[in-house]
Amino acid sequence: MPVTIQPDDEFNRALVQNVHPPDWVNPEPAGRYNLVVIGAGTAGLVTAAGAAGLGASVALVEKHLLGGDCLNVGCVPSKALIRASRACAQVRDAAAFGIRIKGDVDYDFGAAMARLRKLRALISQNDSVHRYTKLGVDVFLGEGRFTGPDTVEVGGKTLRFAKAAICTGARAAAPPLLGLEQTGYLTNESVFSLTHLPRRLAVIGAGPIGCELSQAFARFGSQVTVFERMDCILPREDTDAADLVKQAMVRDGVRFIFGAQVFQVLQHGAEKVLYNKVSGVIENLTFDEILVGVGRAPNVERLNLEAAGVLCDQDGIIVNDQLQTSNPLVFAAGDVCSKYKFTHAADAMARIVIANALFRGWQKASALVIPWCTYTDPELAHVGLYEKEARGQGLNVQTFTWKLDEVDRAVLDGEESGFARVLVRKRTDKILGATIVAAHAGDMISEITLAMTNRLGLGDVVKTIHPYPTQAEVVRKLGDAYNRTRLTPFVKKILEKWLSISRRG
Repeated sequence: MPVTIQPDDEFNRALVQNVHPPDWVNPEPAGRYNLVVIGAGTAGLVTAAGAAGLGASVALVEKHLLGGDCLNVGCVPSKALIRASRACAQVRDAAAFGIRIKGDVDYDFGAAMARLRKLRALISQNDSVHRYTKLGVDVFLGEGRFTGPDTVEVGGKTLRFAKAAICTGARAAAPPLLGLEQTGYLTNESVFSLTHLPRRLAVIGAGPIGCELSQAFARFGSQVTVFERMDCILPREDTDAADLVKQAMVRDGVRFIFGAQVFQVLQHGAEKVLYNKVSGVIENLTFDEILVGVGRAPNVERLNLEAAGVLCDQDGIIVNDQLQTSNPLVFAAGDVCSKYKFTHAADAMARIVIANALFRGWQKASALVIPWCTYTDPELAHVGLYEKEARGQGLNVQTFTWKLDEVDRAVLDGEESGFARVLVRKRTDKILGATIVAAHAGDMISEITLAMTNRLGLGDVVKTIHPYPTQAEVVRKLGDAYNRTRLTPFVKKILEKWLSISRRG
């Protein structure tokens, strides 16, 4: 059946023409492929392109849209919406910079969503069927399923392989909430099809997706209420870091209900009534839309994994450290098998699959240093261990924290709410982890990630000259803080003695 995306406009038709062209005819299969890749999200695309570029014969199978979540319903559309909502906030806060805006300002959500669709269609050329065909990949559109330990069937055609990679990703999970299915709800897979701003929006879950989209919709003027069963947002992160994000979201108009037990949704005309319980007290609130952001479920159904002897559980495909499944001919990468459900993690894992599947490499997924970032304003980025994790492992650690209100550029930008924190092994400069809360934390965390990946210490970071003034200077200041701890009373006494001798000539 032809694939359509709502709204059915010129931009979405251009998107579909690129990533699932209606007139596409699957090629005749090669005799035996070096690699058959099932799933054309980030992991699948990187695996297919990389393997073909090295001379392998590759088949790529996708039942829906090339580009997967990242292009179609994840990173690309969400960041376009977040950028537009940041423009709303900048207009709102312009007076603080001496800019007076006369008259009313119209925050046009529909125009912002049209921009989103236009940019997504433009970027989709990079993930298009025709581009991958030109790279030498045989692209098969349709549902792929294993028919044996070394065969995959798609559209009535059998693909034989020396190796295969399962890269089918994950989908939004919904809580077992009475009435939710009947009433209807949004996830990241449907929210970007909106053309009108919901006046009242309920968000279930205060994880990264819930927080990012809650703030974005609130900045456009939606009355946003977030329901979270725990007593904090972003529970994985350091409490003081998450609190700074929460304070910013509250300033933007987001309302939080913590300790919420949402148990039922009822439809009343065009409205949705959500029932929740907090500390034993039942409350019902009325909304126009409900957005669910409570986790991900791996896409393993209908793959007929049993025929290939590939094992899976509720978390997805089971793989070893080399990303090999229980069938030694089959590998997996990305959200379908990883706890790190990020585009950049899927990309890194795909490169491991290429090396290990095609060239008998022994690269390990556990060796990857994977940062992540929640793109609220301020952003919250992290890499490596948290202090609680390190101490739980019995490590003797020391933390250094530097606030952005002590960084000149952050003050000048009016973005001084935040900090950078680094965790090192006690009495060394070995970096174990870092957290940054800042307007550009996602960019700034890469310097720490580079150091950790290449086993550089915090002392090496401080030797790096940073251009002044930048907010990234906060990372150097962490190094300065570490260096000051090296000036022990014993070292200071030696230095004082040396300087005293120097004065005497």
